[in-house]
Amino acid sequence: QVQLVESGGGLVQAGGSLRLSCAASGRTFRTYNMGWFHQAPGKEREFVAGISWSGGYAYYADSVKGRFTISRDNAKNTVYLQMNSLKPEDTAVYYCAATSKYYSGTYPAYGMDYWGKGTLVTVSS
Repeated sequence: QVQLVESGGGLVQAGGSLRLSCAASGRTFRTYNMGWFHQAPGKEREFVAGISWSGGYAYYADSVKGRFTISRDNAKNTVYLQMNSLKPEDTAVYYCAATSKYYSGTYPAYGMDYWGKGTLVTVSS
């Protein structure tokens, strides 16, 4: 069992930056591949970024490539999402998720084993 708690969301102007954190419980965190997803009002939950259990591989949605960076610190049981050059269309609830399955590229939401409750990011124009 893994419990995930996101933090770091908030209100930011377009062009600004935010850093999201996801703290995980459990000694098995380092065995899970981790992902960030977002969900805007009225839309489906979408993959944003993923990182392998070792941190050696990272994947991004085309819409965030070059602006967002995912990283993890297995000693701290934490995964991060650094978001730069934010746009109003990045406004959404951001969720952290964990999976024991291996994916190369986009992580499917249905493939994730555990989810956090989300943190709201609002980007004003």
